[in-house]
Amino acid sequence: MKLNCDLGESYGSWQMGLDADVMPHIDMANIACGFHAGDADVMAGTLALAKQHGVAIGAHPSYPDLQGFGRRSMALSHSEIVNCLRYQIAALDGMALSAGVTLSYVKPHGALYNDMMAKPAVFAAVLDAVAGFYKPLKLMILATARQQEFATLAKAQGVALLFEAFADRRYTDEGTLTPRSQTGAVLHGDDMLAQVRQLVKHGSVTTASGKQLALNADTLCVHGDNQAAIAQVQQIRALLA
Repeated sequence: MKLNCDLGESYGSWQMGLDADVMPHIDMANIACGFHAGDADVMAGTLALAKQHGVAIGAHPSYPDLQGFGRRSMALSHSEIVNCLRYQIAALDGMALSAGVTLSYVKPHGALYNDMMAKPAVFAAVLDAVAGFYKPLKLMILATARQQEFATLAKAQGVALLFEAFADRRYTDEGTLTPRSQTGAVLHGDDMLAQVRQLVKHGSVTTASGKQLALNADTLCVHGDNQAAIAQVQQIRALLA
């Protein structure tokens, strides 16, 4: 199972995350495209790091919400979502080409990611944005109990999906992530490692109610926000090895 991480989320003099520390331990870098975080210099630096460590590159586009870090839903039309995503994806794709690396997938960020999973109209717009790009790109979405439904829609548009699971988040019985506002939503230490082990060995997670939920995940999302998170990524990498 490949490890992916949201990176390139610094902006100007404001620094977010420990990208250089986490990059050697991951397989896929989801790079911010400027609408929730990131700028041209940050993009270039993150791409250089990914190239140095042989890490696959993905675009991490969001709603145009720099002040809210892309965590606020926005009522955009179908065409607005499509063009908003293509604009961001194209920016990273051009920067990647200039750096001598290749963009291979898209993972929406924050509220756009959540809305995509919860609202059919938003997923349709995201799918159109990726399907209509000038070259094939995979789309990363949350692995849930509804995977086949999303896969069928994507196949009709000629888009391959990457299903993502989370190492440190508790799942609901419906296969969604337990809201961070609820107690026990975020897993730590041995609980996190136990969930990773269960995902790898059995293709399932234990939900908040104790139910065994099957998840067919291609990739595992990890974080590089601080030194404790880096240590967790190293533990996960050792477990997978």
